[in-house]
Amino acid sequence: MSDANEPAGPVEPERAGGGTAERRVRVVLVDDHRMFRTGVRAEIGQTERTGVEVVGEAADVDQAVSVITETRPEVVLLDVHLPGGGGVEVLRRCAALTADAERPVRFLALSVSDAAEDVIGVIRGGARGYVTKTITGSDLIGSIFRVQEGDAVFSPRLAGFVLDAFASTDAPPVDEDLDRLTQREREVLRLIARGYAYKEIAKQLFISVKTVESHVSAVLRKLQLSNRHELTRWATARRLV
Repeated sequence: MSDANEPAGPVEPERAGGGTAERRVRVVLVDDHRMFRTGVRAEIGQTERTGVEVVGEAADVDQAVSVITETRPEVVLLDVHLPGGGGVEVLRRCAALTADAERPVRFLALSVSDAAEDVIGVIRGGARGYVTKTITGSDLIGSIFRVQEGDAVFSPRLAGFVLDAFASTDAPPVDEDLDRLTQREREVLRLIARGYAYKEIAKQLFISVKTVESHVSAVLRKLQLSNRHELTRWATARRLV
C-alpha cells in the first residue's frame, strides 16, 4: 500500500546499451520477521528488472553484523527494532564499515515505526535515511539507489523530525537515561506505559511473555525505578506514551 508521504520518483537502474553498464546495488535485508523479508526480496530482488541484488538476510543484531561484515553490501535495509539491541546496535558495531571511504556500507532504515525518537536515534547512529514499511516497491528501489549514491532519504514527515532535532548549531539534546535502553526496551516501555498487559505486549511484538518480563526488569533496573506505575510516570513525563 502506498503512502503519499513516502519519497516519490523511483530511480530506475540504467540498462545496458551504447556501452553503458547496467546499474547494480548489493543489498542486505535486516528484519526479525521472516515473512516480511521474503516479501521485500520478492518485490525488489529481481535483479534483471530492478538492479537490486539481495546478497544476504539477518533476523537479529548478531546475524546482521556477521552477514554485513562477510558480504560488504553497498546498502543495508535495517529494521529499527531487532532482538539483541536494535538497529542502533547494528550501526554501532558496523561503524567502521560505514566510515570506510573507499567501500562504505550505507544504511537505510525500513521500519513500521514512525516515532520521532526512533528516527532520530538511527540517524544519530549513522543511517543515511528512514522510510516506513508503507513505502511502495518502486519507491523503495529508488531510495536504495539514492542512498547508494550518498543521498539522504526520508519521507517528508520523518524528515521534519530530523530537521527539528538538528536545527540548531548545537548537538541535539541527549536523554542519557533513555539512551541506556535498547530499541526493544523502549518499545516495551511505551506499551507498558500505555497500559498493555504482558501477554498483550508479547503478542504485539511477537515475543514470549518471559522475554517481555526480562525487558521490563532491565528497564526498571537501568532507570532505577521500582514498578510499572513509576515507569508509566517516567514515560509520560518524557512524552513517550
